[in-house]
Amino acid sequence: MKEVGWDDLRLFLHVASQGGLAGAAALTGISAPTIGRRMLALERTMGRALFTRSQQGYRLAPDGEILLDRVRTMHMTVSDITRWHGEAFTLPIVKIAGHAWLASFLAAQSTTLRGPADAFRICSQRLSAADDLTFQRGVTALLPVKPETGNFAIRKTVDVAYAIYRPASAPAGSNLPWISIGTEIATSAPEKWVFHNHEPQIHTWTNAPELLPDLIASGAGRGVLPTFIGDTLPKLVREGEPIEGLTHPLWLAVNDDDRNRPEIRLVMDRLLALLKENEDLFAGRHIAGRGDHSSARARHRSLAGHAD
Repeated sequence: MKEVGWDDLRLFLHVASQGGLAGAAALTGISAPTIGRRMLALERTMGRALFTRSQQGYRLAPDGEILLDRVRTMHMTVSDITRWHGEAFTLPIVKIAGHAWLASFLAAQSTTLRGPADAFRICSQRLSAADDLTFQRGVTALLPVKPETGNFAIRKTVDVAYAIYRPASAPAGSNLPWISIGTEIATSAPEKWVFHNHEPQIHTWTNAPELLPDLIASGAGRGVLPTFIGDTLPKLVREGEPIEGLTHPLWLAVNDDDRNRPEIRLVMDRLLALLKENEDLFAGRHIAGRGDHSSARARHRSLAGHAD
């Protein structure tokens, strides 16, 4: 049995709704003789008489009435699918980019950055030292170093501090070995600090920074983490204050041609508010009377998946 094409069925719908070939021709731009031939071919393909033809036009035969009901249902379904498809691919994209630690933090706050009614899509990106944002559009980036070149609008946000963490299961003062970031990927001063200061005591290292909290929590040793990560993980304990000399500002950068796009501006404002709200966490400032940062942990529980 030959398959009936949707184009012919849609043309049938036009003929039926317009009451003849002339109306369908005016609606579709296809000539009346061509439409007439295609309707005859449709009837032959289906093996049914769909129209009663007369000088007054085309009137639906009983089988034509049945087909019309079904084609109308198909047409509504196709229209719904087309509209759904169009809505998805017309929504603008806002890319939020940051290094591995920030990517985890921002992922945990995704509903803060985009609500269900927002008319844009978000792409979370992990940045590496080799990534060049100069010619990328639609990217809102959080960077540890202020860009000196490129067409960027730049704003300083919060200070990021780093501290030493040990597993909570290890007694204070334990002589633990060190865990470091692999030298093949370490590019920043915090990533290199353990290697530069405790190389002989390094027993474990990783080239995946996001694994460092798990390694520390497992008892493999102590390591250095940004305080906005380490202070939120119940199975880790901070050793002392943030490491002097590692604290740096965090810069928000966006292509200057993008910054006035409504969706970019909205995400920027939300990012700035989110970072401001967590300023003490990023700076490693202890919550008054609570050296264990329990309030910060409650606010960022979703980050604890690494070490819970």
